[in-house]
Amino acid sequence: MGTFILVLFGCGSVAVAVLFGEYNSIFQIALAWGFGVMLAIYLTRHLSCAHLNPAVTIAMAVSKRMTVRKLPSYLGAQFLGAFIGGLSIFLLFSPSIEAYESVNGIVRGAASSVDTARMFGEFYPNPGASAVVSMPLAIAAEIFGTFLLLLFIFALTEGCNVGRPSDKMAPVFIGLTVTSIICLLAPLTQAGLNPARDFGPRLVAWMAGWGKAAFPDSYGGFFWVYMLAPVIGGSLAAMFWLHIVEPNMKKNESDECECN
Repeated sequence: MGTFILVLFGCGSVAVAVLFGEYNSIFQIALAWGFGVMLAIYLTRHLSCAHLNPAVTIAMAVSKRMTVRKLPSYLGAQFLGAFIGGLSIFLLFSPSIEAYESVNGIVRGAASSVDTARMFGEFYPNPGASAVVSMPLAIAAEIFGTFLLLLFIFALTEGCNVGRPSDKMAPVFIGLTVTSIICLLAPLTQAGLNPARDFGPRLVAWMAGWGKAAFPDSYGGFFWVYMLAPVIGGSLAAMFWLHIVEPNMKKNESDECECN
């Protein structure tokens, strides 16, 4: 449910921007993603600790905050939720997509149809920006962005961090973290940060006629940039937190402050 909500509102905002020109800046789209994350966390935090992202789930396993045996069910649910979210967007906007393609002379599946495929999967550089981005830079950007995301998730939820907000407000600040990272990285890679969010809707686009245009990089860039890089970034953040930040926090732990 959580990943479905994330994709529905996040990718839905991209679809509205592409098809109807209703958003005038990256910030507006990033804010929609942040709201989607926030609402998805509030919906699912007491059901599954709000794991919306395989990179987050794997990072939690690396940091020993969840058992490895839970990974298959969590990852499977995330990819399924993302696929259903992408399918819902396609069904909602399918007539509008066809009209947009007709007006702009876009043949679905041709190279030019990346303009509409970006509503589902991500591309580097962002087709809507003028950035110059190589595959190594795109990989580094996704590693860095997911590292930041997990770093703040740990900081905002860790019991011994006395600077964290209340539990009720943590989802708001996690959503704002996502918004901030998207504002920084979206011109480069569309700021994926989440393998399920990328692959599920991208698979919908591939099945719905975009074909190779949904996977345009012949060097497997979508895998290295949007599947593997977020997992690396999240795992690095988990190790950084576990071996550097958390031990230093515990040194200053008071009687009222308990790490968990």
